[in-house]
Amino acid sequence: MNIAIVGTSGAVGQELLRVLEERNFPFDELHLFGSSRSAGTSYTFKGKQITVKELRHNDDFRGIDIAFVSAGGGTSLEFAETITKHGAIMIDNSSAFRMEDDVPLVVPEVNAEDALNTPRGIIANPNCTTAQLVVALKAIEDITHIKKVHVATYQAASGAGAAAMQELEHQYTQLVNGEKPTVSKFAYQLAYNLIPQVDVFTDNGYTKEEMKMYNETRKIMHSNIEVSATCVRVPVMRAHSEAIWIETERPLSLEEVRTAFSNADGVELIDNPANKEYPMPLNLSGKDPVYVGRIRKDLTNENGLTFWTVSDQIRKGAALNAVQIAEYLIRQ
Repeated sequence: MNIAIVGTSGAVGQELLRVLEERNFPFDELHLFGSSRSAGTSYTFKGKQITVKELRHNDDFRGIDIAFVSAGGGTSLEFAETITKHGAIMIDNSSAFRMEDDVPLVVPEVNAEDALNTPRGIIANPNCTTAQLVVALKAIEDITHIKKVHVATYQAASGAGAAAMQELEHQYTQLVNGEKPTVSKFAYQLAYNLIPQVDVFTDNGYTKEEMKMYNETRKIMHSNIEVSATCVRVPVMRAHSEAIWIETERPLSLEEVRTAFSNADGVELIDNPANKEYPMPLNLSGKDPVYVGRIRKDLTNENGLTFWTVSDQIRKGAALNAVQIAEYLIRQ
């Protein structure tokens, strides 16, 4: 079993290295690839120094079984054939192939078996906000069909990459020192602010990020579920939060819902409002599960529920989900 990471120097690439080591992922050789700028850089993995090779259109992927690709949509589109032509399975973290009919879009807790049908040798990882959402929704869908979802996301700076995290941190330092904050990665200053725009706007007034949640959720869950999202960037370093309202086909008791979440794969319940216990990004960054709390009946809808989730989007929303896909393939 030989594996590769493409885009090693990025936030997700670095997290992939950590997740592979933490989970003791079984392989014989690990190959690292990056841009010409990253080529030559060395990383330590399990005590061994591995040097990043420049990603080129050649036969470097001959003999590689699984390639974790996290270098942006343009790179994925350009190099997909090079990566897969010798039989490697490409697990792609970009949005390049997510809505292609012949590319499975997979969250293992929800639709792992889809990963077994890969006519192009590509498996797509969903958008981080979608991954977090569908893991929670699956627990309810197993009880009764979900008809509608309204979701407001509170997305950390890390969702825009390592440079965005550095920018947020730098902005706070600049503001404390009375300096004008540097604004580069976001449309506006993020420190002490909320930005109700993630990605560009589309013709219907929703952003691409919001439409990803609509389209990807339906594909992953093989469902006619309707999703309406508002995605907001917040001045949090890491881990996304989501406020979720759902309408189900039949009314559910809170006891049923809590039991479903407690038993769900990939979910951890933190729901004790009397003791002010609920999920928060501050102390859940770097963790694997999707955390659920603030579970309530929707006061406006007999068949409605509302709850709150937090999940580390670099892990479950990207690196961890990709590794879980690979682990499933190996088990099969």
